[in-house]
Amino acid sequence: MQIRRITAMLALLIFAASVSKAQELPTKEAVMDQMVLTNQYFMEKWPDPGQNVITNKERTSNLWTRAVYYEGLMALYGLKPDKAYYDYAVKWGASHGWDLRNGTQTRHADNHCAGQTYIMLYEIDQQPERIEHIQSSIDGMMDTYKINDWDWIDALQMAMPVFAQLTSLTGDAKYSERMYEMYMDTKVTQGLFNPHDDLWWRDSDFRPPYAEPNGNDCYWSRGNGWVVAAMVRTLEFLPADDPHRFEYVQMLQRMLKAVLPVQRTDGFWNVSLHDPTHFEGKETSGTALFLYGMAWGVNNGLLEKEVYMPAIKKAWNAIASESIHDNGFLGYLQGTGKEPKDGQPVTYTSKPDFEDYGLGCFLLAATEMYKLVD
Repeated sequence: MQIRRITAMLALLIFAASVSKAQELPTKEAVMDQMVLTNQYFMEKWPDPGQNVITNKERTSNLWTRAVYYEGLMALYGLKPDKAYYDYAVKWGASHGWDLRNGTQTRHADNHCAGQTYIMLYEIDQQPERIEHIQSSIDGMMDTYKINDWDWIDALQMAMPVFAQLTSLTGDAKYSERMYEMYMDTKVTQGLFNPHDDLWWRDSDFRPPYAEPNGNDCYWSRGNGWVVAAMVRTLEFLPADDPHRFEYVQMLQRMLKAVLPVQRTDGFWNVSLHDPTHFEGKETSGTALFLYGMAWGVNNGLLEKEVYMPAIKKAWNAIASESIHDNGFLGYLQGTGKEPKDGQPVTYTSKPDFEDYGLGCFLLAATEMYKLVD
């Protein structure tokens, strides 16, 4: 009996030690190694960044999915200024003449997403053609009174940072003021934010009476992750004295507080935040976006470290140990869509219709983890 009790205690101690080890912070070297690995996989797969993307149809590579990848690449470049990264991004922009998908006249947020990287590359080397089209497109929107273009929440991440960047670049607050008006239209007038749960319905299709199988509201993980990323990137680019800055800070804090208790025990978030049985399972992109927001919030003193660090560690270790293949491919990545059922099944080996935006989300999260390790 005594031997059996000692054996049980040893097993318990070994299990506790393994759990503790699994929730340790990674080293800076480990984080950088995984960023380099996953990014190298993608760059080798797409040696020509201007090559059209073919899935169910052919698209130019300045589409939103690829633009999100370049957000992540530029974040990596900020930590590791490898000329190959810079050249890859410049070649991408130049291959499209620094223009937007569907042309300068577009008002669509997805098409504006490429402008985030164009502007960042302009700030490195101020060649006017790098911002000519994106600024012209936003100015065209500003010449009208229409503010209800962003009728799906992904749009906030795609376009809000561009308006914030243009304000910082030009010193003209007209861009940030219009951004605020459009954001508030999405939030309040269109009513896509639910202040009772501090989460967003993806678009009007998912507002009540629409419900998940368990009867709860449908809050799509990646959709809410896009809003988290929108707040982070807007705050990064927006001047410190912007009168609406607190709105974005508060939104980030409210949302991350709301997703904290629905994190899975394994560190991931389900595709459906309030119905864990609706296409339950691990999912990388939404998890990476929440991790990005939490790590950035801690790094910038907007979130309590002692409250969020356990979730941050669990999320990082989940992605790092379970999503990343030996060759750098990211598993458990939901394909494009707008709700939990899209892009299913999501597994370790399943290949989404687009891989690029998932890598962008991971690189954004990983760069903040790298800083957090300090």
